[in-house]
Amino acid sequence: MKKSPLLLLALLISQVAFAEIPSNLVVDGVPEFPPGLLEKVKPYFDNRTASLADFHPLRPELLIRTRFAEATQLHVVKMPGGDRRQITFFDDTVGTARYRPSDPNMILFQKDIGGNENFQIYRMDVGSGAIAMLTDGKSRNSGGAWSRDGKWLAYSSTKRTGNDNDIYVMDPSDAGTARMVLQVEGGGWAAVDFSLDGKRLLVANYVSANDSNLYMVDIASGAKTLLTPKKAGVQAAFSSANFSSDDSEVLYTSDETGEFKQLFRMKLADGSRKAITSGKWDVDSVALNDARTRLAYLTNENGADVLRVLDLTTGKEIATPKLPYGTISGLQFHLNLPLLGFSMASARSPSDVYSIDLSKNTLVRWTESETGGLNPANNVEPELVSVKSFDGTAVSGFLFRPDPKRFPGKRPIIINIHGGPEGQSRAVFMGRNNYWINELGIAMLLPNVRGSEGYGKTFLAMDNGFKREESVKDIGSFIDWINADASLDAGRIAVYGGSYGGYMVLASMIHFGDRLKAGIDVVGISDFVTFLTNTSGYRRDLRRVEYGDEREAKMKAHLDAISPLRNASKIKDPLFVIMGFNDPRVPYTEGEQIVKSVRANGAPTWFLMAKDEGHGFAKRKNQDFQFLAMTMFWQQFLLK
Repeated sequence: MKKSPLLLLALLISQVAFAEIPSNLVVDGVPEFPPGLLEKVKPYFDNRTASLADFHPLRPELLIRTRFAEATQLHVVKMPGGDRRQITFFDDTVGTARYRPSDPNMILFQKDIGGNENFQIYRMDVGSGAIAMLTDGKSRNSGGAWSRDGKWLAYSSTKRTGNDNDIYVMDPSDAGTARMVLQVEGGGWAAVDFSLDGKRLLVANYVSANDSNLYMVDIASGAKTLLTPKKAGVQAAFSSANFSSDDSEVLYTSDETGEFKQLFRMKLADGSRKAITSGKWDVDSVALNDARTRLAYLTNENGADVLRVLDLTTGKEIATPKLPYGTISGLQFHLNLPLLGFSMASARSPSDVYSIDLSKNTLVRWTESETGGLNPANNVEPELVSVKSFDGTAVSGFLFRPDPKRFPGKRPIIINIHGGPEGQSRAVFMGRNNYWINELGIAMLLPNVRGSEGYGKTFLAMDNGFKREESVKDIGSFIDWINADASLDAGRIAVYGGSYGGYMVLASMIHFGDRLKAGIDVVGISDFVTFLTNTSGYRRDLRRVEYGDEREAKMKAHLDAISPLRNASKIKDPLFVIMGFNDPRVPYTEGEQIVKSVRANGAPTWFLMAKDEGHGFAKRKNQDFQFLAMTMFWQQFLLK
């Protein structure tokens, strides 16, 4: 097909742009991109996604998040399939955004600078487009719950100490009204819901993936009452809390009575609790309508989401359309219309925004994100695989196999390890990674090793503390499984992962280096002690619960022994390390130090760092450069 002059010019400009390294990137050891690479990959760069931010309080209109330029911004969509009208224009990504329930002319949103995660709360006047920052510009401000009358916003802020997430309330019409209503210690505190009369506030405290609590706070006095007492030595997680319609009960999710998180009602008069659901899967997400008469929730069933809606007055389930196999997020009811909105993605569809009209039981698609001119129906559907690990524990993952007609014979494979550690690989749209599968013929395995969420609280805790490397052994069991699969090439296996997944990449290269060809570590931990010392203060205690407290001599010795930096002499395979200079979670120094040590072994080692990014690249130009570099890395060290 003949290319238009404009397309050829655009491609030429893009190639020239990458001929010289952008000034915001630190590139060390990465060769120049070969001619034609960008042109081949570019259609996969033009995948777009959309996610639901909020419904308009009065009309059937949406506020969504999508990206047309460098960073994700807010857009208004006035009808299903309508134009996406951009209303914010920042260099950095705009995050959570909500209309003020009592005033559709006001939108509040959160944004940081350069990925530093010091989120500020902004107010937008919809009519004029004027924007004002409501917080101090320095602290981290997050979360947010509106009072039922729409006057007050409750949120958490590190303003007092830089580390502790105290709870504040504010009338966003006047930033000067902000006042602290609960002083706390720790970075896991968040405001979740106001009582009907606006005098009480539900507050959650996240200690770890296995341990969290709910509190009732009297706004006037600041007095807090624990709602979720536990027996000594017993851990349970409590989340997704909301008051009932008359404030007599609290609805929440918890794994307090079993392996999986279920829905419960708690009577505030006597603290008695009753389960609403029961099952072998986690209830993952909850939304209530404004009248608190309907409740929507998701169950995470082996990495795919199933939507259900309950009538709380009758206790019966409300019929909803059958949805595709995939993932759902952002559940939200319209304030005044019988609409339930959400974002949905699958292997063959990027994230787009949908709603269900509960009065008609009909599904409506609001956005249809572009896929660079490619037909998403050609993408590979994942298959769920289950493997017995070294100790008999069952671990599973999603395998994306290239089309055997286009790519016959044994295929090279990338093991793509999620972060967290308590994350979970899901049945998601693979985005740019589809280029590796569809055009390079590389299989991709997304494992859920022990410690992943979604498989019960016992499984979730199986990698904590001194058991950290047992999750690494799970990767060894997946490698054994690959070796037994006739369609996969056990001589061409690579590992790839971000954050904790980056640690898993380094650890896998140490333990299974003779069975791997290469690895890419994105914003990964290389030394647990230096990581815990240098990560942001509000996160440090939360991470110590998961990884272990380096201040204890026995644990420090263990963390030293298993840290990749202390074992870097064993990494002999090619390694690519990617970091963000502003990363508040895993400081860029974690990448610098492992690169220096591995290079001492003589192993090919590439390094890429963006000066204007944090925990992963969010800007389009940086993502483009990163993906081209990773693709070239796989071509050189995996495919050859």
